[in-house]
Amino acid sequence: MSEDNILTASGWVRGRLIHEHGRVVSIEGVPCDPADNDLPYLLPGFIDLHVHGGGGKDIMEGASAFETISKTHVRFGTTSLLATTMTAPSAEISSVLKEVGEFCKRRPKGTARVLGVHLEGPYINPGKLGAQPNFAHTALMAEVEAYLALAPIRVITIAPEIAGHDALIRELSSRGIRMQIGHTLGSYEEGVAALAAGATSFTHLYNAMSPLHHREPGIVGAALAHAKYAELIPDLLHVHPGAIRVALRSIPCLYCVTDSTAAAGMPDGEYKLGSHTVTKCLGGVRLPDGTLAGSTLTMDQALRNLVKIGLPINEASQRLSQFPADYLGLNERGRLAPGAWADCVRLDRALTLTAVMVEGENIDFKNA
Repeated sequence: MSEDNILTASGWVRGRLIHEHGRVVSIEGVPCDPADNDLPYLLPGFIDLHVHGGGGKDIMEGASAFETISKTHVRFGTTSLLATTMTAPSAEISSVLKEVGEFCKRRPKGTARVLGVHLEGPYINPGKLGAQPNFAHTALMAEVEAYLALAPIRVITIAPEIAGHDALIRELSSRGIRMQIGHTLGSYEEGVAALAAGATSFTHLYNAMSPLHHREPGIVGAALAHAKYAELIPDLLHVHPGAIRVALRSIPCLYCVTDSTAAAGMPDGEYKLGSHTVTKCLGGVRLPDGTLAGSTLTMDQALRNLVKIGLPINEASQRLSQFPADYLGLNERGRLAPGAWADCVRLDRALTLTAVMVEGENIDFKNA
């Protein structure tokens, strides 16, 4: 087995990773500076907490789509992910959640691990839908309870300014569900109050939320001033590199997501996003009116984009692996250390992906 520059929980090591039964047993080697050699990089596998689709399939299509989506993203280094729903009628959401719940109990060969669900809507502001279909409504605890019985919902995006949502944030966050502020017209004050109530992050920071103005800081201002965590789409279309730098300086554990659609890993053309038809062209995905509608980003490209705008590889890796794992409270993922899951990616010196491992399984991603 060849040596790598391994990014461990305590820094770079030149050596070999030993694993058994899907877990890291040991990392044998010596501390190093990768600048002193030309060996490949071995990093923790990427964890994507906002995935709508990939490989031509959309999460809202149900069980027939899940394996294709998880196989598509594992080709780009995503070793675990959250299946992310769209705003839709309750019966449709329930049907999809039931099928996701069953899929989460297994991991088919050659796929990324589906950790659970990110419920992005329907508890959002109908005045800030972005690319979400117009089925937004106020959250009712009875409906949420029914959803929770169907699948492991890890994250819920919510607009905090809607009457009754503050109580829901308090209750669900007390149960360990990550409540994220997003698709919102809320004020700075409402964003700060939501954080105090237990909200923990912001959905695709800057996008589909009230912007920063020096006399009305908005939800963006609340995030920049107070958040520990927030997700951001680093495709360099959704957020300008300068705004990414602002967020990096302000939010200690800013983590990156793809917000990927069925168009991820596919050629230009038309694809489904929930009940919408979207078009992939010029590196993005848009509704007919030009609104950005998710992305075609993959996590390996996210890493390259972060490095391109000036982050060192170890910090870029943190924001794609460790911080999303920490956000969900998963101390056995997102890092390479004894006892952790053997989820890792190997990249050459040009940051081109050359190998992927999920829970100790070597993925034949080039022939997937």
